[in-house]
Amino acid sequence: MLYSIIETAKANGLTPFDYITHCLEQLSYNEVDVEKLLPWNVKLQLN
Repeated sequence: MLYSIIETAKANGLTPFDYITHCLEQLSYNEVDVEKLLPWNVKLQLN
């Protein structure tokens, strides 16, 4: 599963470490919209 997350992040032009860090930070909040954590949506936020 982790391999899939890393490769999907790469395929969307994200650095896997930054993407996973971002997801873990966002998941620490109570109300999280999981759709916003998908790599193709995060790409817009991190760049």
